[in-house]
Amino acid sequence: MSLFWIVIRRLAEIEAMAMSKKVITREEWEKKLNDVNIRKKDMNKLVMNFLVTEGYVDAAEKFRMESGTEHIDLATITDRMAVKKAVQSGNVEDAIEKVNDLNPEILDTNPQLFFHLQQQRLIELIRNGKVEEALEFAQEELAPRGEENQSFLEELERTVALLAFEDVTNCPVGELLDISQRLKTASEVNAAILTSQSHEKDPKLPSLLKMLIWAQNQLDEKAAYPRINDLSTAMLEDPSV
Repeated sequence: MSLFWIVIRRLAEIEAMAMSKKVITREEWEKKLNDVNIRKKDMNKLVMNFLVTEGYVDAAEKFRMESGTEHIDLATITDRMAVKKAVQSGNVEDAIEKVNDLNPEILDTNPQLFFHLQQQRLIELIRNGKVEEALEFAQEELAPRGEENQSFLEELERTVALLAFEDVTNCPVGELLDISQRLKTASEVNAAILTSQSHEKDPKLPSLLKMLIWAQNQLDEKAAYPRINDLSTAMLEDPSV
């Protein structure tokens, strides 16, 4: 059999498989969904987990009062958000002080996090044009850590390379001066504080939404069914058959 006919036969098989997909009506699908028992208590915990992890203090307190979920220590959220905001604003020294006030062991037991905070301090010095201070800081605070850890040394070299360019827009490591770098460091600190407080470092809700998308993609190969295409509304859309 020629390649042409092999391809034609395969395409016919694929079309037959597509036509043989099981079609699930909205009525059938909604009945299946209604048969799933999800406790309101579990849903409330999921929402509270998101609000606490992301640091929405006022929303968390209001939701706690309305839903009757277990008491949470709002002060810990406020303190954690103060650290995160300090890093995002470029006030790294202040952030380090706040972390140590919360729990000195966080930085003592996490050398990578401490290095990244010190690296961010160096970036802020370079951003503000304090070249001499930046070089001194790099030599005294970061170089010794680079001697002990190859990955730290490589990150230090990338950061110091910013000083070699007058126009950082043409610098191959110019992204270090982007706000996204501050956000990355802030997220790392936030996760470390959450872990030290026996909280999950990432909210569960985004992971569940990713699982929903994955499950729908898997089901698409076997059936046509009312699908959630817009996660912001969670509205079911009838299948196109």
